Amino acid sequence: MKDPLVFVPGLSCNAALYAPQWSALADGRLILVADHARDDSLGAIAERLLAAAPPRFALCGLSMGGYIAFEVLRRAPERVTRLALLDTSAKPATPETNEPRAQMIVLAEKGAYDNVTTLLWQRLVAPARLTDEPLRQLVRGMADDVGAEGFVRQQKAIMRRPDSRPLLEGLEKPTLVLVGEEDAITPVTEAQEMAGLAGGAAELVIVPRCGHLATLEAPEPVTGALMRWLA
Repeated sequence: MKDPLVFVPGLSCNAALYAPQWSALADGRLILVADHARDDSLGAIAERLLAAAPPRFALCGLSMGGYIAFEVLRRAPERVTRLALLDTSAKPATPETNEPRAQMIVLAEKGAYDNVTTLLWQRLVAPARLTDEPLRQLVRGMADDVGAEGFVRQQKAIMRRPDSRPLLEGLEKPTLVLVGEEDAITPVTEAQEMAGLAGGAAELVIVPRCGHLATLEAPEPVTGALMRWLA
């Protein structure tokens, strides 16, 4: 029996973030998507995920999804059979990283969520994809699904994230660390640090001509990397 797989979306994203990978990975495997927009702390999100998940599962998170994956690993390492960290970071929140998040919260609470999604789009994808209207519409649709209130809760959770680097030291689970070469939010250096900490258990994949939303921008290489990780 193949390990069940739990996908954890990123900020303002939903299951559509992983739609390009779904059919290739679902053959003979249960796939679940974490609910990450109803709580304003990583701990509460992780507990909700653990309550819904099978006893043991593979865990894949992109961006905020990676922060949640670390929290799950912190709370129930014995339940996670393997770990995939896509376009994310193990570093803690800082005043410098939290300042723009606080500004976006203010905008969202003032009713300017449209402005927030426009600002985010500029950094979410590789520069060459900024004029990709179907991709922009998909990303906007996910953001609309999460909504302004969900977005605010997610940002508050992210702004309290701890240092997860110690969790990677000596990690023996099969671990995939993947990043878009042009990721402006969690750059290649973040992925290299995580893979280095995880040591021999980790495979580092850098996807060329790709930004922060690797699953959507480069579906084929990302699917291939996930299939190797799950094999």
